[in-house]
Amino acid sequence: VSSIGVIHYNWPGYDLEGFARRASEIGYTSCELQIGDIWDEANDDDGRRAEQVRELFDSVGMNISAVAAGNDFIQAERSDWEAQVKRYRRVCEIITHTGTDIVRSDGGWNRGGLVDEGEWDGMMLEAFQECADFLEEFNVRIALDNHGVSTNDGDWQLSLIQRVGSSRLGVNLDTMNYRWYGHDLDKIDHFYEILAPHVFHTHMKDGTGSRENYKGA
Repeated sequence: VSSIGVIHYNWPGYDLEGFARRASEIGYTSCELQIGDIWDEANDDDGRRAEQVRELFDSVGMNISAVAAGNDFIQAERSDWEAQVKRYRRVCEIITHTGTDIVRSDGGWNRGGLVDEGEWDGMMLEAFQECADFLEEFNVRIALDNHGVSTNDGDWQLSLIQRVGSSRLGVNLDTMNYRWYGHDLDKIDHFYEILAPHVFHTHMKDGTGSRENYKGA
């Protein structure tokens, strides 16, 4: 069932409980959280915190529509890439305790600029192929965001979906990110059309300009 929800991390000044109560008062019935809201990676509690958060939102009449994984599959060191895939598996397992099956995911960030752009596609493709093996096991779906620069091309996103070959890999369609990147409106309309059958989650945003000239509405 589709719903219009709200994202927790865009509410500065509210802790999680305060956010839940205020969002419910306004009339929201669903929300997106970040993995850090439900799981302490350094002190894994096997999903207990995630279940507590689910109960919190249940108590105010809201459900959790998606959780952002905070993954990064563009890594200069193979061991770091492998660690990200292993972490992603655990993230998918933890997220199931919240009641959602949507894992909002990034492709990668190339932090430090250490990885040549020509290697990005192969790293992300291999990572999502690895992840596809356990999506069925945990009954979750990946909503790949068009965020930043590594995944901000609808033709490439569709190509990735086709090459991975899993019906559990789709997109989070952010309505402003393509424009932020610099694509013109005709190209963005094209992206919307080809990706529409694969949309699992949406970020409704607006603004003007691109990159350093971007201004949110």
